[in-house]
Amino acid sequence: MKFLITGANGQLGREWIQFLELKGKPFDAFGSKKMDITDSEQVRNRIKECRPDVVINCAAYTNVDEAEDKEELAHSVNEGGVEHLVNACLDYNCKLVHFSTDYVFPGNFEDGSKFPDGYPEDGEKRPVNAYGRSKRAGEIVIEKSELDCLLIRVSWLCGPFGNNFVKTMLRLAETRDELSVVDDQKGSPSFTFDVVEKTFQLLNAGKSGVYHISSKERISWADFAEEIFKQANVEITLHRIPSSEFPTKAKRPAFSLLSNQKLEKEGLKVVAWKEGLSVLLEKLNRSL
Repeated sequence: MKFLITGANGQLGREWIQFLELKGKPFDAFGSKKMDITDSEQVRNRIKECRPDVVINCAAYTNVDEAEDKEELAHSVNEGGVEHLVNACLDYNCKLVHFSTDYVFPGNFEDGSKFPDGYPEDGEKRPVNAYGRSKRAGEIVIEKSELDCLLIRVSWLCGPFGNNFVKTMLRLAETRDELSVVDDQKGSPSFTFDVVEKTFQLLNAGKSGVYHISSKERISWADFAEEIFKQANVEITLHRIPSSEFPTKAKRPAFSLLSNQKLEKEGLKVVAWKEGLSVLLEKLNRSL
């Protein structure tokens, strides 16, 4: 099985590169400069040249706040780019792996009671911001096509590569004695190494359709930060604040927990978030 990775310079793309190298699997990987998915001709030419069996799309527009002012740009990548990949994969008989987000759901606080185990894969899609709308539009492109596709939704993505919440907290703690973190937005992190491993297992099992890959338990960002500092042995004063005290341009979901039940039915063990964090911190320490 040969792979082609788009968005190769992002945290998920770099995780895939490392994973496939360790597995000894053949692959080609391109960043946006060499494979801009908004350019249909470039997408087509790359897939024609490389002839992969599976295209792994890690390319995405992910700046949530900026998307409020640049929604057209977000859609050009997260919807238009996906359409170009779908069309090329159909023409060259490739399977597509595409990654989406918890932001496609409504994110209402009340949904925490309605969905105690998290949003199911087929739950109501009603994004609350421009980024979420653009990602949902990309999902719809896939749903309307006849392409063999594995669509994976993740939440609070973090890993050893690129920028993410864990690395931001550790960096800020180097120069501050106290930090304020929102405590009224609930979800659970997805760890890049876990996402890649489980996606690979689903591929090997010949699975298609939509799956959520996250970790166990519902936590707040403040809970997450507290455990990061605890495991990293960082002495810092943490202030738990409501999101109203930390205004952002884009509205954030109050509830974004993803259900892992479908994944468990496939026999795949869902990682506990504290365990995943421990593995991530160990990886970060090794890279220092």
